[in-house]
This record gives sequence, structure tokens and C-alpha cells, in this order.
Amino acid sequence: MITYLPHLSIFIIGLCIGSFLNVCIYRLPLGQSLVTPGSRCPQCGTPIRFYDNIPLLSYILLGGKCRACKSPFSFRYPLVELLSGLLALAVWTRYGWRLESLFFFFFCSCLLAITFIDIDHRIIPDTISLPGILVGLAASFLTDQLTWQKSLAGIAVGGGSLLAVAMVYKLLTGKDGMGGGDIKLLAMIGAFTGWQGVLFTVFVASASGTLVGIIVMLKSGKNMKLAVPFGPFLAIGAITYIFCGDILIRWYLNAI
Repeated sequence: MITYLPHLSIFIIGLCIGSFLNVCIYRLPLGQSLVTPGSRCPQCGTPIRFYDNIPLLSYILLGGKCRACKSPFSFRYPLVELLSGLLALAVWTRYGWRLESLFFFFFCSCLLAITFIDIDHRIIPDTISLPGILVGLAASFLTDQLTWQKSLAGIAVGGGSLLAVAMVYKLLTGKDGMGGGDIKLLAMIGAFTGWQGVLFTVFVASASGTLVGIIVMLKSGKNMKLAVPFGPFLAIGAITYIFCGDILIRWYLNAI
């Protein structure tokens, strides 16, 4: 049992961070404070007491409903908490007790929040991506995972590549094909992963985004102009890279 105590502790910390991420996902797009007021039921407005706000556990004990009005809470809340807990555990397992773990979990937390905000509102808040760029660059000075030169190159390649694509698309079609949020997000990804991570992320995001877009298009019966948020796929690509990007790249190079 003692052997698994660090794993459990890291998982619980991740759950708590996930609870805060739920606040960010709900309030940031609305321009609301992340501090006040305290958590409350979105239906009846009743403040949620501390014992009903325990990550994951309270949702299970309450049957996913508000204690006061019995309105159902979105399954999104425990899902985000669980994903955050699993990501914290995965980062710790992959990188151990190193400073890199803190930075990479911060990175994953940003990507998790951005994913669900983009799904709901089709926006990627600058309040997450721009500070994320600075944190990623700072991490390159404090850890051995990435040099500051590679971090700067990642920012330039990440932001510059999507900006170039967006400009060419608008020049050819007269329409905006990619939002500025995606550009800043990929710059943030580059700050944490370098230019190699940017290329890997774009490849994975494009492949997975195309596949999901086709499936959604076929199921909905809509044409190819159906809008699918790209941010979640960039997040998937970036998270894949920090955990197993080097393994997949070596496998690909040996296979060709």
C-alpha cells in the first residue's frame, strides 16, 4: 500500500487541479472572476458547500445532481477532474520528481482547459495561451528538457506556420480559415516542445481532425464547410508528443 501512496497523492492533486480547471472552462469565456463568487449550482444558484465540492467523489455521492434543486450536473465536471488526475499521474510517471513535471503538467492543464472551451465556444482565450508561451519559454531556462533557442524556434515555427496558412487561405478565398487563437496556441505548444514538437503536433492534429471531421460530416449530413474546432486536435497532438513523441518518431524513421 505504501508503494502506491505517491501515485495516489499525485492523482488526488490532479483531481483538485481539474476542479479548478472546471471553473476556468465555465467562467473564462464569460469574462467572470475565477475567485468570486464561490461555486454554485448553475440552475438554482445555491452555493455548493465544501463537502459537496470534493473532486469526483461528490459527483458520485450526489448522483450527479444538485443537493438543493436536484438538477443534473454536466458529466463534463467529473470528466475534466478525472482527465486532470490521470494526466498528473502520467506526467509524474513519465518524468518523475523533476522540475519538468511541474511545467509539463501546467502545459497539459492549459491544453485541457483550452480543449473544452474551444468545443463549447469556438474560442481559445488569450488569457491561457499568451501566459503559456511565457511559461514555456521560462521553462527552457530552468530545465534540461529544452534549450531556450529551441523554445524560441518552436514559438516562431508554431505561430508563424499557422499564420502563413491563414494568410494564404484568406488570400485565395477571401475568408478567414483559421482563428488567431489557434495560431497563439501552436506558438504556446512550440514554447514547450520546440519546432520538432510543432511539426509532430500539426501532423497528428491534421490527421485526427480530418478523420473526426469526415465522421461528423457523414453523421450530420452536412457538407465539407462544417466547422470543427481545431484546438482540441492540436492539444491531442501536443500531449501525445510530450509522452511518446520521441518513440513514435524513431518508429516512423525506422519503418521508412
